[in-house]
Amino acid sequence: MRKREKKSGQREIETPAYSLNDDRRVRVLSPGALVVKRFLRNRLAVLGIVMLLSMFLFSFVGGLLSPYRQDQQFYRYEKQQKEFAGVVCNDAFRYLAADGQKFTSTQQAKFQLAVQRGEDSFTVQDQTYGLRQEGEDFYSIRSPGGQIIAMAFKDIVSEEEVPLSFSVRFAALKAYTGGESRFTAEGRTYTLDEEGNLWQESADGRDEAAAAGFISRFVVSPSEKGVQISRDFREQLEEAVKIGQQEMEYTGEDGETMNYRLSYDPSSMTWSVKQEKETYVYDSYAPPSRAHWLGTDTNGMDMLTRLMYGGRVSLIIGFIVVFIETVIGVILGGISGYFGKWIDNLIMRIVDVFYCIPSMPLIIILGAAMDAMRVEPMTRMVYLMLILGFLGWPGIARMVRGQILSLREQEFMTAAEACGIGIGRRIFRHLIPNVIPQLIVLCTMSLGSTIITEATLSFLGIGVKFPFASWGNIITDVNEAYVMTHYWFVWIPAGICLLIAVLGFNFAGDGLRDAFDPKMKR
Repeated sequence: MRKREKKSGQREIETPAYSLNDDRRVRVLSPGALVVKRFLRNRLAVLGIVMLLSMFLFSFVGGLLSPYRQDQQFYRYEKQQKEFAGVVCNDAFRYLAADGQKFTSTQQAKFQLAVQRGEDSFTVQDQTYGLRQEGEDFYSIRSPGGQIIAMAFKDIVSEEEVPLSFSVRFAALKAYTGGESRFTAEGRTYTLDEEGNLWQESADGRDEAAAAGFISRFVVSPSEKGVQISRDFREQLEEAVKIGQQEMEYTGEDGETMNYRLSYDPSSMTWSVKQEKETYVYDSYAPPSRAHWLGTDTNGMDMLTRLMYGGRVSLIIGFIVVFIETVIGVILGGISGYFGKWIDNLIMRIVDVFYCIPSMPLIIILGAAMDAMRVEPMTRMVYLMLILGFLGWPGIARMVRGQILSLREQEFMTAAEACGIGIGRRIFRHLIPNVIPQLIVLCTMSLGSTIITEATLSFLGIGVKFPFASWGNIITDVNEAYVMTHYWFVWIPAGICLLIAVLGFNFAGDGLRDAFDPKMKR
């Protein structure tokens, strides 16, 4: 439709007429739409949103789809060599005092000196004790009255189930070192074979059930209490040690054959016997496979599942901490900026005090205190969020206070005051909404730093505790160079997730800042 206009002295001119439903009308965008448009033009900001969405989907949706729990542990059978026993060839004198007698370290030293000099007596505290060689490397020590008070020996008498008395041991060693095969002690008759096995005779002669013990210069000591070492095993072990054998197989009474590895330590002159046994252990540091796409950690847990649940914890902690900071900062900053005067001075001095608090040492001290009190992991996580939120509000309060100082002098606030609107409504319904754009930018950028802080604390062992996972305590497994170089799937994925989340928050924060205030980009 065209409109004809005629001016004086001129011909008629046709001008186009516009209507409200015309497609060529000028489109006017709302302030919110302009912010969104400027934000979407920023490629880094869009990339940040994509990164954040991917992390949220990975953490919250992925955890629901995972077939495993975050604390589910996996096991495998593995052949391990465990310390089983120690073998020593006794080359030094050992001492045993008779019943009711004592043989002190001073007497032992005097005895050694007398043997080296070839003397048949020694004196201790004006008491002279006699020596008598009963056999090879076997001596009896007698009191001044001729009574045997102790014996010194290198061959060890080991009893079976029934303990042997001093007199039986003495008689057994005397017969063994003298080459005798039979002796009598305490009214009982014992026999000795060439291998040093000691038997108590019965009415029918030698009886296998009456085995009393054995004599050997080798001392076999089990590594764990309660472990019984059979005579057959001792004899086979002694033979292996004598010929310097490094591996040995032994079949027990139950028919099970076990492998043993022998190694000699010259410094302690001891043979170490390690038992090779199939053990049910954690499936630690398993490489990536079809069952575990990112392998397992040191506790045998699925790394991909731990990453998902760890992302939940890290992101939730970040949002809750920033929420606490925002609530405290907005309330105190709004009150300070609106009322001014002594209220402003008081709140700003409190802000200065909080800025002076060394937050990291304080958090480390509180974490150590919670470790000492053995606080539950869930309670500890709540305390961590409260502490971080309580220490992080001053920056938001100062920003809100600065914005309100400039807004409270504008005309709309004068109109609100003239209309009789209450102070609380003026602050939280008229002033604070005008601070929200800057507040959103500050909170978005604070989320990244909060996640980094939580990861640092968890890495130091004072943040989120097992069995809960976070990206920080997942990286804690890298506590030595061997793990870092050989098990990349333990720490690199967690570091990548942490990097993507923090970069996403920073990119989105920068984009929001440019969108709300395009002049800053110039």
